[in-house]
Amino acid sequence: MPPWIRVKVSCGEGRQEVDSILDDLNLNTVCKSARCPNLNECWHKRTATFMILGDYCTRNCKFCAVNHSLTPPPPDADEPRRVAEAAKKLSLKYVVVTSVTRDDLPDGGASQFAAVIRELRNAMPNTRVEVLTPDFNGDEEALRIVLNEKPAVFNHNLETVERLSKEIRYRADYRLSLKVLAKAAEIGGDEIPVKSGFMVGMGETKEEILKTICELRENGVSILTVGQYLPPTREHWKLSRYVRPEEFQEFEQFAYEKGFSFAACAPLVRSSYNAAKLLEKIPST
Repeated sequence: MPPWIRVKVSCGEGRQEVDSILDDLNLNTVCKSARCPNLNECWHKRTATFMILGDYCTRNCKFCAVNHSLTPPPPDADEPRRVAEAAKKLSLKYVVVTSVTRDDLPDGGASQFAAVIRELRNAMPNTRVEVLTPDFNGDEEALRIVLNEKPAVFNHNLETVERLSKEIRYRADYRLSLKVLAKAAEIGGDEIPVKSGFMVGMGETKEEILKTICELRENGVSILTVGQYLPPTREHWKLSRYVRPEEFQEFEQFAYEKGFSFAACAPLVRSSYNAAKLLEKIPST
């Protein structure tokens, strides 16, 4: 593992407190479920990305460490309240909410996202909420259910380049994801910025990376994240290579040249990593 990919381990009261609050309230985070390399740093800073709708995903993508089941438990009606309680205890000013994919639900879990946003607003009126949603199978009504709650940012990740997408993303489609992003940009207008990201080091070429950045911008995405793929286990999609930091800088510069308002491209960048910094980049909503 090259030196630029090694993670500094942070410990102390911050991490312990976040862990305790999440356990007490029986909440899931993508930090733990997806084995994020930044968990120690973020929890030490008293931040976390809430993962709603349980911890069993109806899809089984080859890059992801989240548990898989075609028949996960039904949504927990009390979960939105507990997310808001945790955010309040952590004094969060910017909350990121994601979920497993729930193809078993008629609206894909959109109504649970909406309920979480409402509970967060009720508990902490000045808190801003970013949502990172699945594709909802392209259901426009599900998208509107979420966007009608006016999140500060709407995020849906492309994950990888088009050529690799069918192999790596189970039951997901590259072109459908682009359509979801374009529709979210259309519905949200100038009020709700649209964000997306993908991983590199999975076997893609530089040309494919640049094409993907262009297609995201062409479909209304204004905020971009690109990070290094790190296989969670030996059974997951194999790592092709470690991408050097200077290459990430090139991708970031290219993104700004294409008109992105904000781009974060670096080895340890993840979709919600340091998302609160967007407070300085996007207008209040």
